[in-house]
Amino acid sequence: MIVLSSVCEMQEMAESARREGKRIGLVPTMGYLHEGHLSLIRRAKTECDVVVTTIFVNPTQFGPHEDFSRYPRDLERDTRLAASAGTDMLCTPLAEEIYPLGYRSFIDVEVIASMLEGKSRPTHFRGVATIVAKLFNIVRPHVAVFGQKDYQQAVVIRQMAMDLNFDLDIIVAPIVRESDGLALSSRNVLLTVPERAQAVVLSQSLCEAEHLIAAGEQSASVILGKMRQLIVKQPLATIDYLSIADSASLEEQSVLKAGASLLVSLAVTFGSTRLIDNTVVIVP
Repeated sequence: MIVLSSVCEMQEMAESARREGKRIGLVPTMGYLHEGHLSLIRRAKTECDVVVTTIFVNPTQFGPHEDFSRYPRDLERDTRLAASAGTDMLCTPLAEEIYPLGYRSFIDVEVIASMLEGKSRPTHFRGVATIVAKLFNIVRPHVAVFGQKDYQQAVVIRQMAMDLNFDLDIIVAPIVRESDGLALSSRNVLLTVPERAQAVVLSQSLCEAEHLIAAGEQSASVILGKMRQLIVKQPLATIDYLSIADSASLEEQSVLKAGASLLVSLAVTFGSTRLIDNTVVIVP
């Protein structure tokens, strides 16, 4: 595995692979890798000849009072894990190269970036779209792999890629969970023992929504109410949002129609650690 930190070197190595006719896969991450990230790398490996994993804790996707400084970092550990999963090029660009002095250009994806996470974190997807577009331009991958846990992120990036004519395929891989159902997240390490124990309510509430939908419940408010009842029983949990939305447009739904594909999603804070999770359900 080659480790690079220079943007110019990243461009040169990727271009060299392209000239050799190799298919390039990109897995963008913010590091502190876990099995969820490794599953994305392995998926990219099945699709491509060369897998590029990037590690960059992107400051522009964090709000002024969010956890940028607390976000876990361990590059030595990440390097080992990335290699074990099949990464060919590990790219760890420096912030001053990504956002040099005088940097002024950002990407706003309208409408879908202002829903759900965008309501709570108004500048988040501006930062996400910008860094991902820059990585697409630097690496010029044929394929980029993202995780379903950040479902809205994938929707925003698909829209951006289509609108800006990026010539690549975007793959969204399934959520990887702990044995008790908690979705894997780099932020899980920030949870205290009591917070970690209570955080399983996230997947439990999503399972409750799935069961209610499968049983024929058509009222979104009823389903969301049942989810809320489960979550508020946990004294360390503070709900940001609970949502049932169309899985393509992300528009909130009030009545569930047969055959509809729905995104049931939530954001809940335990102590000072905010977690997200979701499930996609087809209404019977």
